[in-house]
Amino acid sequence: MTRRHGCALLSAIIAVVVAVSAAIYAGVSADGGGTRGGFVAGHPTTPHNTAAPASTGTWAGSWSASPSGAEPGTATVGMAGRSVRNVVHAGIGGTGARVTLSNLFGAQPLTLTHASIAVAASQGPDALADTMRRLTFGGATTVVIPPGEQVVSDAVRIALPQGSDVLVTTYSPTPSGPVTYHRHARQISYAAEGDRTEDVTGVAFTAPTRFWRYLTALDVLSDEASGTVVVLGDSITDGISSTVGANHRWTDRLAARLRAAGGSSAVPRYSVVNQGISGNRVLRDSSPADNPSALSRFDRDVLGRTNVKAVVIDLGINDILRTPGRADPNKITAGLRTLVNDAHARGLKVIGTTLTPFKDHHGYRADREQVRQAVNARIRAGTVYDAVVDFDKALRDPYDPRRLRPGYDSGDHLHPSDRGFQRMAEVFDLTSLKGAAPAQL
Repeated sequence: MTRRHGCALLSAIIAVVVAVSAAIYAGVSADGGGTRGGFVAGHPTTPHNTAAPASTGTWAGSWSASPSGAEPGTATVGMAGRSVRNVVHAGIGGTGARVTLSNLFGAQPLTLTHASIAVAASQGPDALADTMRRLTFGGATTVVIPPGEQVVSDAVRIALPQGSDVLVTTYSPTPSGPVTYHRHARQISYAAEGDRTEDVTGVAFTAPTRFWRYLTALDVLSDEASGTVVVLGDSITDGISSTVGANHRWTDRLAARLRAAGGSSAVPRYSVVNQGISGNRVLRDSSPADNPSALSRFDRDVLGRTNVKAVVIDLGINDILRTPGRADPNKITAGLRTLVNDAHARGLKVIGTTLTPFKDHHGYRADREQVRQAVNARIRAGTVYDAVVDFDKALRDPYDPRRLRPGYDSGDHLHPSDRGFQRMAEVFDLTSLKGAAPAQL
């Protein structure tokens, strides 16, 4: 073989290696899956997931909930020896799914040896038998999630209809407390003794709970949405006063409007995921002590969600209610602008909301009302967000604008009723979600 032929052969081999490497990279990164922060037992590398769906459609968020703290009473053993069956609602459907599991507030590694996903047969823990799928993490059934970390499962083929309830079940054999959870789910989930992860019947799941444990996101491969709208908020967004199990949060209602109108020339085809935490503040962590501020959780809970196209922020009322002395409207709006700037750095448009009335609530004071009015004035002036939804105007009593209109009041004079949540979704201009961040606010 001549030197020239040898060089040509070597060049051809290098080209093949580069092409194969690029193909592998593209295959791994195309769906954005894989583990993040987790150790997959027995798998130092990530093998091909034979259950992964075909690369059709778009990955988008179907459901999410922000981790809001450590579940009381779980500091020592966590959920050791028990199966956790979370029930969540699919905002959009798809042909494939993956989930995110979190040990954010854990003090020790969380070992999960078995996990599954299925479509619920009803509103309880029973599954449709032909939909039960085992979840894997880098091809393995066991995953260890370090404290403060999260992990994304491999994608799995499963037909998830829009509007269905989805069961995500995990089993941990060893003590691994405290449990990372979302406190106000407004949805009944379940637990069972022993490994009941792939039980189709829900008979063993005799311990109902109003918490979501470990599970923080459900993404689907779908042709129903081209991206995700992330809503960042407090208890009003969390839907703390909405009917349990009815999916009547204002974000649920907004998602329904988008599904009905999406695809028109003016309205984008987006899903909606809810990142509300009751008691959440812009500037400071809230009670309970591990309720992280919006500034501290923005990267994870908003920018870290799948295929984000736009951000909606409904925050500030707890900065007024829970700040000793008089809250500073300048600091609150400065914090909100920081969130907007972070979103703009990713090219994301931000729609913000005015703060709703709370007269007759036990936390109401005249000086706090003045701060609310000052924050709202800055928001309406266009100096905070790219676009504004005036929830204050939509919900206030026309005879006393400092309080909620009676029909929209849940009864505590702070949180809206189901009718109030519906009204919030109705006044949201869907066309405001279209487009990217402006070059300059």
